[in-house]
This record gives sequence, structure tokens and C-alpha cells, in this order.
Amino acid sequence: MFTAKRAASLITARSTINIVQQTAGYASKKVVKVNPNALDLHEAIRVIKAAEVGRPQHQLEMHVQCKIEKSTPPIRGSIILPRNVKQEATILVFAEGKKAEEARAAGATYVGGHELIEQVKNGDLKFDKCLSTPDMLPAVAKIARILGPKGLMPTLKKGTVTEDILTTVQKSKGSFDFKGDKNGVLHTGFARVSFTPEEIEANLKAILDEVKAFGKAHSLKGVIRNVVLSSTRGPGIHISGSQQL
Repeated sequence: MFTAKRAASLITARSTINIVQQTAGYASKKVVKVNPNALDLHEAIRVIKAAEVGRPQHQLEMHVQCKIEKSTPPIRGSIILPRNVKQEATILVFAEGKKAEEARAAGATYVGGHELIEQVKNGDLKFDKCLSTPDMLPAVAKIARILGPKGLMPTLKKGTVTEDILTTVQKSKGSFDFKGDKNGVLHTGFARVSFTPEEIEANLKAILDEVKAFGKAHSLKGVIRNVVLSSTRGPGIHISGSQQL
């Protein structure tokens, strides 16, 4: 039976993550190697939970090495996880009239037009996500230098400029966003130690399915190359059969 001490001896989180980063890169230049210490997903979850006994709020993290090409844009996605990891997001919506009413009905925290722009400019509001109706976008563009660096500027490409405010607010409140680094490695927390093994696996696979969809959209066959799981204070563990998850 695995103990926390035995789990830690397998491989440390830091060294494992370094391995992922060192082997990441463009698909045409790298070869995926099989790690002899890899565990199947169920066993890896059991080991990590054993290493984190007494720390139910500690986070489980996934580090996914993806196949990328020079022309591949940053890997990113937004989904609703089967088991939410964090509290609902604070949503700000730039809208007026009927669309503003829809935003409030959907549960947006801040809703308004030009007066809201002034509040954002003055730093009076704290929020996690920002949406806008198309007609408000020209006015919102005036504070792009404030929203942009924080990744909050509404854009058509991200789906945060929309007429369907009601649905978008509802999805945004519980959505989970992720983004890979320039080497095609995705690092993100995705569950807590207190979650059941089934909930941990469901969240993991939901994110991997979204990564696969990204790969398919950009003609990247077998986009997932390696998956490593770790936790706040536990070991980092390579997952066997990562490409088949």
C-alpha cells in the first residue's frame, strides 16, 4: 500500500514538471519517451490523495505536454467542469436597456453603460470576467489599455462580445478557463484533494477533451503527449497511457 513517504519517493513534483518543460516543443523536433515510473490514472490519484491526508483544500494540478507546430496559436479553452473548483466568477457586463436587464437576471455582479466605464477607469470595481454587447464595444475600447493587460478586454474571438448576454453570463459564472504556455505545456489546477476519485477523473478528462478539440480544430493529430499530476505538497506523477485518456 502506498504511503505519503512512498509516494514522494517515486518522483518529486518539481523534477517531474521540469521533465515536461524540457521535452515540450514543436512536434517535428521532439520524441515522446515512456517514463518507467508512470502510474495509471486511478493509482496516481490514490497516491496523491494519500500524500495529502489532512489537507483537503490543497489543489491537484495537471501539467499536459501538447504537440504543437510553429503556426499553432496558444492552447486555450473555457469549459464548465463537472465539479467546480472555485467560487463563481464576478462578472461585469457593459450593456444597456433590455440586454442590461438580461445580464442582471442571469446573475452578473456589475451591469451598466458609460457610467460603468468611468468606474472601471477609476479602479472602483474588482471582477473576474468582462462581457460587452456589440453596441457598447466602441465605448469599452477606450479602456482597453486597462482591461487588456489583465486579459479582461471583451473580444468577438473570445466570445465575450455578444448579443446573447443571458446565456453567456450564465456560462461565464461557472466556467473554467485554461491556457498553455509558449512551449505547448498546459499547467492548471483542476480539483481539490477533498474531491472523490471519480470527480477528480471527470474534471481531468473534461479538460483533456477540450484540449483534444483544440488539437482537432488546428489539425494536430495526437495533440496530448504526456500528462503529469501533482498537488500542493505531494509528488508529481507521470500518467501511463496519457495519449489514450
